[in-house]
Amino acid sequence: MAYDEGLAERVRQYLGADPGVTEKRMFGGIAFLFQGNMAVGVTGDDLMVRVGPDATDAALARPGTRLFDMTGRPTRGWVVVAGAAVTEDEALRAWIDEGRAFAASLPAK
Repeated sequence: MAYDEGLAERVRQYLGADPGVTEKRMFGGIAFLFQGNMAVGVTGDDLMVRVGPDATDAALARPGTRLFDMTGRPTRGWVVVAGAAVTEDEALRAWIDEGRAFAASLPAK
Protein backbone atom coordinates (compact mmCIF):
# COMPACT_ATOMS: atom_id res chain seq x y z
CA MET A 1 0.00 0.00 0.00
CA ALA A 2 1.36 3.39 -0.93
CA TYR A 3 1.27 6.21 1.57
CA ASP A 4 0.54 9.91 1.24
CA GLU A 5 3.99 11.36 0.61
CA GLY A 6 2.64 14.90 1.10
CA LEU A 7 1.44 14.05 4.61
CA ALA A 8 4.74 12.31 5.37
CA GLU A 9 6.62 15.41 4.23
CA ARG A 10 4.50 17.62 6.50
CA VAL A 11 5.38 15.32 9.43
CA ARG A 12 9.09 15.51 8.47
CA GLN A 13 8.98 19.32 8.30
CA TYR A 14 7.37 19.58 11.72
CA LEU A 15 9.81 17.15 13.34
CA GLY A 16 12.68 19.05 11.72
CA ALA A 17 16.18 17.98 12.44
CA ASP A 18 15.40 16.44 15.85
CA PRO A 19 18.33 14.04 16.37
CA GLY A 20 16.06 11.68 18.35
CA VAL A 21 13.78 11.07 15.34
CA THR A 22 14.34 8.34 12.77
CA GLU A 23 12.21 7.04 9.93
CA LYS A 24 11.42 3.43 9.15
CA ARG A 25 9.16 1.76 6.61
CA MET A 26 6.48 -0.19 8.48
CA PHE A 27 2.80 -1.13 8.21
CA GLY A 28 2.90 -0.49 4.46
CA GLY A 29 3.81 3.12 5.14
CA ILE A 30 6.39 5.19 6.93
CA ALA A 31 6.88 5.42 10.69
CA PHE A 32 8.59 8.16 12.66
CA LEU A 33 10.33 6.89 15.76
CA PHE A 34 11.48 8.96 18.72
CA GLN A 35 14.41 7.44 20.60
CA GLY A 36 13.64 4.14 18.87
CA ASN A 37 9.94 4.04 19.80
CA MET A 38 7.25 4.67 17.22
CA ALA A 39 5.46 7.98 17.72
CA VAL A 40 3.52 8.55 14.50
CA GLY A 41 3.33 7.14 11.00
CA VAL A 42 1.61 7.56 7.68
CA THR A 43 -0.28 4.70 6.10
CA GLY A 44 -2.39 5.30 3.03
CA ASP A 45 -3.87 8.78 3.44
CA ASP A 46 -4.03 8.53 7.23
CA LEU A 47 -1.88 9.33 10.23
CA MET A 48 -1.16 6.62 12.81
CA VAL A 49 -0.51 7.90 16.31
CA ARG A 50 0.78 6.00 19.31
CA VAL A 51 -1.10 7.53 22.23
CA GLY A 52 -0.74 4.77 24.82
CA PRO A 53 -3.43 2.56 26.35
CA ASP A 54 -4.53 5.12 28.96
CA ALA A 55 -5.16 7.83 26.33
CA THR A 56 -6.95 5.64 23.78
CA ASP A 57 -10.53 6.50 24.76
CA ALA A 58 -9.84 10.25 24.81
CA ALA A 59 -8.14 10.03 21.42
CA LEU A 60 -11.06 8.09 19.94
CA ALA A 61 -13.45 10.84 21.09
CA ARG A 62 -11.71 13.29 18.74
CA PRO A 63 -12.95 13.78 15.15
CA GLY A 64 -11.74 11.46 12.41
CA THR A 65 -10.22 8.77 14.62
CA ARG A 66 -10.53 5.02 14.79
CA LEU A 67 -8.66 2.27 16.59
CA PHE A 68 -5.60 0.97 14.74
CA ASP A 69 -6.37 -2.46 13.32
CA MET A 70 -4.26 -4.20 10.67
CA THR A 71 -4.99 -7.81 11.52
CA GLY A 72 -8.62 -7.86 12.65
CA ARG A 73 -7.48 -7.33 16.23
CA PRO A 74 -7.72 -3.65 17.23
CA THR A 75 -4.74 -2.35 19.18
CA ARG A 76 -5.37 -0.12 22.20
CA GLY A 77 -2.83 2.61 22.49
CA TRP A 78 -2.72 3.24 18.75
CA VAL A 79 -5.20 5.28 16.73
CA VAL A 80 -5.58 6.15 13.08
CA VAL A 81 -6.51 9.72 12.26
CA ALA A 82 -8.17 10.28 8.89
CA GLY A 83 -6.10 12.43 6.58
CA ALA A 84 -9.04 14.84 6.28
CA ALA A 85 -8.78 15.49 10.03
CA VAL A 86 -5.15 16.69 9.80
CA THR A 87 -5.31 19.03 6.83
CA GLU A 88 -4.75 21.98 9.17
CA ASP A 89 -1.19 22.30 10.48
CA GLU A 90 -2.39 22.91 14.04
CA ALA A 91 -4.31 19.61 14.12
CA LEU A 92 -1.38 17.68 12.64
CA ARG A 93 1.05 19.21 15.14
CA ALA A 94 -1.20 18.33 18.07
CA TRP A 95 -1.28 14.67 17.03
CA ILE A 96 2.48 14.56 16.37
CA ASP A 97 3.17 16.13 19.76
CA GLU A 98 0.91 13.59 21.45
CA GLY A 99 2.62 10.67 19.73
CA ARG A 100 6.10 12.00 20.44
CA ALA A 101 5.22 12.63 24.11
CA PHE A 102 4.10 9.03 24.54
CA ALA A 103 7.17 7.68 22.75
CA ALA A 104 9.37 9.89 24.96
CA SER A 105 7.76 8.35 28.05
CA LEU A 106 9.14 4.93 27.08
CA PRO A 107 12.70 3.71 27.63
CA ALA A 108 14.90 4.52 24.63
CA LYS A 109 15.71 1.56 22.38
